[in-house]
Amino acid sequence: MMGVVVVGSANMDVVARVPRIPGPGETLLARSFSRGGGGKGANQAVAAARAGGVETAFVGALGSDGDGQSLRESLTGSGVDMSVVAQSGEPTGTALISVADDGENAIVVVGGANADFTALDARQQQVIGAADVLLAQLEIDADVVLAAAQARREGAVFVLNAAPSQPLSEAMWAQLDVLVVNEHEAADLAVALGAPDRELDGAVDLLAGRVGSLVVTLGGEGSLVVEGGERTRVPAVPVTPVDTTGAGDTFVGVLGARLALGDSLVEAARWGSVAAALAVQRPGAQDGVPSAAEVRTAYTSGQN
Repeated sequence: MMGVVVVGSANMDVVARVPRIPGPGETLLARSFSRGGGGKGANQAVAAARAGGVETAFVGALGSDGDGQSLRESLTGSGVDMSVVAQSGEPTGTALISVADDGENAIVVVGGANADFTALDARQQQVIGAADVLLAQLEIDADVVLAAAQARREGAVFVLNAAPSQPLSEAMWAQLDVLVVNEHEAADLAVALGAPDRELDGAVDLLAGRVGSLVVTLGGEGSLVVEGGERTRVPAVPVTPVDTTGAGDTFVGVLGARLALGDSLVEAARWGSVAAALAVQRPGAQDGVPSAAEVRTAYTSGQN
């Protein structure tokens, strides 16, 4: 069996550090420039693998270029099984990221090989079918995500991080076990379902009526877990952010790993919050993902 299988995107992040996020038509001089692994799917796979205790595989597509080779080696080095990643004729996906002094970011993604990933092959379906927890996002073709959900074995948990925001098909709603969204994505989904406004409490009620388990991440306010009509607030760990890029993916990846280890959803969210707090204190998406030992130490100290 495979503990966690992540189906999603992989990008090379091209990051510029700037005093603030530029406005329309504005040019700013960057203070520094770096390249590193990114993409919501790959970030979550790294987070799940580094969480410790579960095998993790990634299902996606990379180009045959140097960026693709670099990402393949980086994820393998983090403990992610890359054996069924497709090689595309398109360039590896790229994310152009501005990171401001306060840690906020603005991101433009060029899909590349991710956009070329439009179907699962037999080997990928076999790996998915062995998963205890299937994680997916929406940076790749939604039909591929749906096919992956349908390929999972009976009893496996399908966790969808519905980002970037887009409406979900009825077929996708029918497959969901756990939906993870931030407050903006929650409002977008609720409006798509007919909500009259973007008020968060109403959005949570509406979404909770469509999926058995719901997690709404609230940035510095922590997260809200809704199961069976019961709402539980999971507080954030107070820190000063350096770079918020990939923090949400760290949360989701660790949450998925903890679910595979048998934790409740609330407990998994607590571990995810600790990991995300560590991630925002260092630069980079995958580079910022903490190790299992770091998360365990921070989690244990927070319980005392």
